[in-house]
Amino acid sequence: MEGSIAARPLRAGLPDGLAQTLADLLGDRFTRGLPEREHHGRGESYHPTRPPDAVCYALTTDEVSAIVRACAGHRVPVIPFGGGTSLEGHVAALHGGVCLDLSRMTRIAAVRADDLDATVEAGVTRQQLNAHLRDTGLFFPVDPGGESTLGGMAATRASGTNAVRYGTMKDNVVSLTAVMADGTVIRTGSRARKSSAGYDLTRLLVGSEGTLGIVTELTVRLHGIPEAVAASVCAFPSVEAAVATVVEIVQCGVPIARVELLDPVTIAAVNRHSGTALTEAPTLFMEFHGTAAGTAEQMALVGALAEGNGALGFETAADADARARLWRARHDVHYAVQALRPNGRVWSTDVCVPIASLPRCLAETRADIAGASFPITTVGHVGDGNFHLGLIVDPSSEAELAEAAALNDRLVRRAIAMDGTCTGEHGIGSGKVKFMDLEHGAAIGVMRSIKQALDPLGILNPGKVLPDEAD
Repeated sequence: MEGSIAARPLRAGLPDGLAQTLADLLGDRFTRGLPEREHHGRGESYHPTRPPDAVCYALTTDEVSAIVRACAGHRVPVIPFGGGTSLEGHVAALHGGVCLDLSRMTRIAAVRADDLDATVEAGVTRQQLNAHLRDTGLFFPVDPGGESTLGGMAATRASGTNAVRYGTMKDNVVSLTAVMADGTVIRTGSRARKSSAGYDLTRLLVGSEGTLGIVTELTVRLHGIPEAVAASVCAFPSVEAAVATVVEIVQCGVPIARVELLDPVTIAAVNRHSGTALTEAPTLFMEFHGTAAGTAEQMALVGALAEGNGALGFETAADADARARLWRARHDVHYAVQALRPNGRVWSTDVCVPIASLPRCLAETRADIAGASFPITTVGHVGDGNFHLGLIVDPSSEAELAEAAALNDRLVRRAIAMDGTCTGEHGIGSGKVKFMDLEHGAAIGVMRSIKQALDPLGILNPGKVLPDEAD
């Protein structure tokens, strides 16, 4: 297609003129050192390292604009980088180019407690924001677990353990400041609670994974810290019994804040890694928010539902320290799983299906993975119909990688056949590009048109989200 992104090849390598421009602009915040390039060419999954030609550390939106404008002038790719916690090859420099690291943009510009919102730079993490909010009675709820930056979380439309009650980044980002492919800086909306004015550019950029624009600042929704918080751990005789309980919780309208499923292999890994002594059986981690009376009522109802599905026990953790230990163990699952095979890498994948389809999807998936030649763990934000597999593979074994790819392929096709999605929260990156046509069909053409309009040179994180037209 003449004039398309595919017909305009990107520049290979880093031109001397561009390198000099970036060095003049950033000083020692511009580097071509191999260790930093390699660090910026990988995330936290099995994907091989693909280092950029250089790394730029930006401190302001104006610097991001200048870097992008300079790269556009030479048709050199720009790959945004936040916390480096992505799981689907989002930060790999597939075509070389410049990695634009926003992790030093950590200013919390404003907290407006009366309006329940805050404006922060893209490098601020959820933990940093919540520490800053400590004395306000407010918190930011989207919790993917790792030390992810809010800019990266917006770019990947992240969610996590609280999403069943508080929603995902899509629901908690009010507006954005973003740098477009030509260096133009835009703000995507106001702080009003609702608007009917024009296209919703905020929702367009949230989840675009740095392929349409680079988020440098965002205004996010805040929520009141609940009066009472209680957590529970409940083991079951089977994964099916645990999932049946979750489906009933959702269908009964219980406003549960968190409900996480860990299979026995994962529980065993958590016990070894975090020093816990949980029963090595399919287990739900749950949390309840509200008034003291409300949380007690929620827990009583959920306890009755669990008992009806053969629960092996229903233990509560009402004090803050016990809850913190419980959720720290849950958040350390990725590292606990990695420790099951120290020389392996975790091929982490996720899908999401309608809640009523979750029991069948999980049952078919577990039957499919039962004969795998390597350990596989199952973890789920099951209140959303979202679950993850951790395939612990030897990255040097072509046979294991091929087996993992086949299992992942069948998992995704199974979820899409149930009117689900190939990823509930990890994003597409380069790892799941091949499934986009299957899930979206003719809508891919519309997405290409948007990409072409906003990034005609194709310099923004190329090779991610949309399959190459040549494919």
